[in-house]
Amino acid sequence: MEQLVYKKPESVKDDFKVSFCPGCDHGVAYKILAEVLDELGVREKTIGVASVGCSVFSYDYFNVDMIEAPHGRALAVATGVKRSKPDKVVYTYQGDGDLASIGMGETIHAMTRGEKVTAICINNTTYGMTGGQGGPTTLIGQVTTTTPKGRMVEQSGYPIKISEILKEVDGTAFVARVSLDTPAAIMNAKKCIKKAFEVQLKGLGAGFVEILATCPTNWKMTPQEAHERVRTQMAEVFKLGIFKDRLSEAQ
Repeated sequence: MEQLVYKKPESVKDDFKVSFCPGCDHGVAYKILAEVLDELGVREKTIGVASVGCSVFSYDYFNVDMIEAPHGRALAVATGVKRSKPDKVVYTYQGDGDLASIGMGETIHAMTRGEKVTAICINNTTYGMTGGQGGPTTLIGQVTTTTPKGRMVEQSGYPIKISEILKEVDGTAFVARVSLDTPAAIMNAKKCIKKAFEVQLKGLGAGFVEILATCPTNWKMTPQEAHERVRTQMAEVFKLGIFKDRLSEAQ
């Protein structure tokens, strides 16, 4: 007798093509995001906003209506979509360079206004698609194509801790930083993504989840080494946890 163990989420296209490098965490993030949309029963009324970068491929993956935004403008586009169609579930899927560098203005202002949207940010400390340049979250000492001697505070300042910034913004209802380096971490990340959507559904404000993720190709590491770096280096600088949770406070 056959028993169903696992099935592809309905929020994933039947003909999707995975284009990510081996060991990249985008695929895992996509999967749990799709599962959340299925579990909440909102696929038919969801609109996703894809940003520029490796995250742009989300329109090839998700079985929901998608809009591609100019570089850094995903939350501005999401604001327009949500305000014009308030009955829809709206989310952005962005990289750290898109959300916390060129898009920092859009991010801060959308979150300050408390737009009823959900933002997912993949933090892999580098510009992955364009060649591994240093970005806003690049760690001190990290070697990239634009910091060949390692990031120096004197030249580039400190890594931006976007979750800590957004927890202080009045319009955010849920802010969390998670990782995908272990099965337990993946399950926790899914729970946090679900909460970020639930605060939108309840009209409590903006939801934000930052995901510490790997980029083995640009880090020049194996997938195993890359996940170890997340645990031993990234999580030391970018502390994991829930920074704000109005959903729990309201219950």
